[in-house]
Amino acid sequence: MTSSGEDPARATAPVAPNLRDRRRASGLTLEAAASRAGLSVAHLSRLETGHRQPSLPVLLALSRSYGTTVSDLLGESPPGHSPVLRRGDAQATRAGGWVYRAAGNPGRAMQALRVTVPPAAQEGLVRVHPGEEWLHVLSGRLALGLGEADHILDPGDSAHFDSLVPHRISAVGDEAADMLFVHTLLRSTASELCIGGAHPREAGDRR
Repeated sequence: MTSSGEDPARATAPVAPNLRDRRRASGLTLEAAASRAGLSVAHLSRLETGHRQPSLPVLLALSRSYGTTVSDLLGESPPGHSPVLRRGDAQATRAGGWVYRAAGNPGRAMQALRVTVPPAAQEGLVRVHPGEEWLHVLSGRLALGLGEADHILDPGDSAHFDSLVPHRISAVGDEAADMLFVHTLLRSTASELCIGGAHPREAGDRR
């Protein structure tokens, strides 16, 4: 259960069709899109057919490749362009074991999400990509690895870092952790890497 009492398994936004539709709208073939995002063609195909769930770094890489936002790929569409996002308008979406809710409007240089990190989800996955990240722990405890340094963040703690520094995020213990997460929306022609001890394409296939 998330901290709001919602069962993450019930978050059913159509992530797979969105990934396929956004790729086609950007005029990219499956092969070209996979190359830009540092994924294998087979892995991207499985994401688009719903046989795999994308992790946050994969969503970041694809959003930059398609010139859109993570919220858009997750199917979150806050009404209009109001600067205010009401609690009831933040649709929950599950991807890569994490649960995401928009905490801001799309089309901005900064993208804000409320994220629930269940125990063991994406544990050990190292992320490297252009931009900056800021996170603030709302509940539970987070383990944050930055380069060679490891940090434990308690409720009320924050972190702000350059996301080109290899980093990993996981919940501590048997309880889920909730955080506010903000990242800069940058498009890069360089491959975004998700390192799992192998070549990025191979690591992508294991997620």
